[in-house]
Amino acid sequence: MPSPPRKILHVDMDAFYASVEQRDAPDLRGQPVVVAWRGARSVVCAASYEARKFGVRSAMPAVRAERLCPQAMFVPPDFARYKAVSRQIREIFARHTDLIEPLSLDEAYLDVTITKTDLPSATATAEAIRTAIREETQLTASAGVAPNKFLAKIASDWNKPDGLFVIRPHRVEAFLAPLPVGRLPGVGKVMERRLADLGVATVADLRGLESAALEHHFGRWGRRLHELSLGIDEHPVQPERPTLQISSEDTFEHDLPLEALEPHIRRLAEKTWAGYQREREQHDERIARTVVLKLKTSDFRILTRSLTPSLRPASLTELSDIACDLRSRVEHPPHTRYRLVGVGLSGFVDRDSLAAQTDLFDLSDNAIE
Repeated sequence: MPSPPRKILHVDMDAFYASVEQRDAPDLRGQPVVVAWRGARSVVCAASYEARKFGVRSAMPAVRAERLCPQAMFVPPDFARYKAVSRQIREIFARHTDLIEPLSLDEAYLDVTITKTDLPSATATAEAIRTAIREETQLTASAGVAPNKFLAKIASDWNKPDGLFVIRPHRVEAFLAPLPVGRLPGVGKVMERRLADLGVATVADLRGLESAALEHHFGRWGRRLHELSLGIDEHPVQPERPTLQISSEDTFEHDLPLEALEPHIRRLAEKTWAGYQREREQHDERIARTVVLKLKTSDFRILTRSLTPSLRPASLTELSDIACDLRSRVEHPPHTRYRLVGVGLSGFVDRDSLAAQTDLFDLSDNAIE
């Protein structure tokens, strides 16, 4: 007998950092708020909905945000305060289920197929969680309810801010059909263009291609695309696990030689470093020691080069420089072209473990002396 559909929630706080700032400072309410340090190298951590009307978005350079919205009120981030509120929200989640998969300080998946309460449905559970968040934190959250994770995430964005949207199992295929393929997880701009070349613009178009045809064009990813077009996603909600690697990668529109990759490596290093900083917000005791450079050649061969320096990368500049230097370890002929580059941080250890290793190295050096 097939197992009954899972009941999955995706709960996403609305403009979280900016909303905390507006809650705690009445003069910011109703104003375009940008959470960021000012400066040429700063990026936007969050933008209030008032600022978003001007096109300001998270991860945007702060100088561009200032150009788009000169009247914006810039507030430096206070991650200790955001973490404290995030813990409050997690405690609310835990009243309903232990199957919680945090994605960041402000969003998480919850499996509420079986709950700790006597609420009659997943929808009722989502409403109870949103109500508790509003009453206990004076903030709002949006939630999606669906039979699996990727649908729940799409649903949580459907009625933002302060909304709830439910995708019922019997409505999955009809709901997905008119959506642009870019709404599917893993389908970025490059993949959208490649699918457009096959006449695919919507999920319904994608569904019209056979799985074998998609696999012919995209390998195993083609099979995954076919499953997503049908609303199939068997990935379970996984309670928090230690991070093994944080990375960012990009596929180029045109293949590039090795010497032309530096600006792309530095751009991706910036994204990876931002992801690492978000990880540190939640797990300050976890330290990354290894820098990874990933390349994919024009004929789809994947290369990785890594380095674990004696001192862990402590800044974006150090990460960028090491990643760029790793190109010297690529032995392919100069005429080789590359279609993808990625920059990662791995080799995570606990801060105490790192300190112990450092002490051990220091003792060894003293013994040699």
